[in-house]
Amino acid sequence: MALYAIGDVQGCYDELRRLLDHIAFAPESDRILFTGDLVNRGPLSLQTVRFVRGLGPAAVTVLGNHDLHLLAVARGVSRTKKRDTFGDILAAPDRDELLSWLQTRPLLHREGEFYLIHAGLPPQWDMAEATRRAAEVEAVLRKGEPEFFAHMYGDEPALWSDDLRGWDRLRYITSAFARTRYCDRHGRMDFKEKCEPGRQGAGLFPWFEAPNRRSRGAPIVFGHWSTLGYYAGNDCWGLDTGCLWGGDLTALRLDTQPKIRFSVSCCGHQRPHL
Repeated sequence: MALYAIGDVQGCYDELRRLLDHIAFAPESDRILFTGDLVNRGPLSLQTVRFVRGLGPAAVTVLGNHDLHLLAVARGVSRTKKRDTFGDILAAPDRDELLSWLQTRPLLHREGEFYLIHAGLPPQWDMAEATRRAAEVEAVLRKGEPEFFAHMYGDEPALWSDDLRGWDRLRYITSAFARTRYCDRHGRMDFKEKCEPGRQGAGLFPWFEAPNRRSRGAPIVFGHWSTLGYYAGNDCWGLDTGCLWGGDLTALRLDTQPKIRFSVSCCGHQRPHL
């Protein structure tokens, strides 16, 4: 059995199928961990979600910010944005089944020694606490209450405290897992900075380099950060290599030593400056 992780697909279904052919993926014996953002901005979100769902126990995906945005729009508490391309899911005859499946995906998944998340973690959390915090939001999502999505958006609070309650607490947890790239030395998240490391504002650190990060030493696989590209360091692997923008779609085989990286080139369905 082979264990792979694959970066953000974002509706790039054809590229996903080429990558799976490239690695000779066998769903009856192999397993794939998707870093989230199955949907949006690429051309074939519907086919992507149908396919990944159809893999059954051979695949796991965590929720990314684009997946959560789709759910918010579908539940009638947010509007589509200029570059959204998930209308195929919203118009599909099986939309309810697909959306219900997506809404019950986790924010954090553990597979053997590896932890799978979409974006990042605040430095204040070790993996035991990260698992507990993810479970709080996952429990609300399983209830299917649209009110959650009405309170999901926003950059505050940006600093974790055990004293956070209600929607502020759930919003922070959701943003941490689905949107994190940078934080300051005190652990305050910056949800606006999207550039590659080295060009960020003064006093900001990539989350995996944050001082006193309590999750250090845990093997973490993540996506979300296309300007970072492929990353391997600090016991972390970043797999969003910008397929949507004309980069690559990347798979990493996790059960080998050393780990083996596979990629297929992508034509680029969006341009970053648009």
